[in-house]
Amino acid sequence: MQAILRGSGVKLRSLAEVAELPEIDEDGDSFLANAVKKAVESARLSGRLVLADDSGLEVPALGGEPGVHSARYAGPNSSDSQNTEKLLRRMLGIQQRQARFVCVLALANPLGLIGTAEGEVRGRIALTPSGQGGFGYDPVFVPQGHKQSFAELSEDCKNQLSHRQQALQNALKTKLLK
Repeated sequence: MQAILRGSGVKLRSLAEVAELPEIDEDGDSFLANAVKKAVESARLSGRLVLADDSGLEVPALGGEPGVHSARYAGPNSSDSQNTEKLLRRMLGIQQRQARFVCVLALANPLGLIGTAEGEVRGRIALTPSGQGGFGYDPVFVPQGHKQSFAELSEDCKNQLSHRQQALQNALKTKLLK
């Protein structure tokens, strides 16, 4: 996120740098619910302004899966490759391979929620993984207008297209991040 915000005047710091906090359970039924919960609870516990993110992949042909379970799609403590393998198994024989990455940002202070912003990038799920960059589902996600997966694109190119970039830009446009 800091690379995306370069030049905006916004400086982000990891909560690990400023406070030891318990892990917040992402038990919401939407990206919005999880982002808000993480921001509000972390701000209350740390006494600081907190920007939280909840992101994931949605595939309409799978009823929106993996959705809020993107990081744990293949089970608790599953690796990126295990999650991707499960996704590709579920997609076998499916011709409609549209997908979207979603990012919801929530900003809170110790008194509560200040606001939210959302971003998305649309694309499709490739038949096989390709590329070494990125993380998560990047090797199988091909953004609209491109032939390469997120894992094959340069970091700068991916940052210009990504759902996080869209969410951060929306947050800047709406003055959520001043």
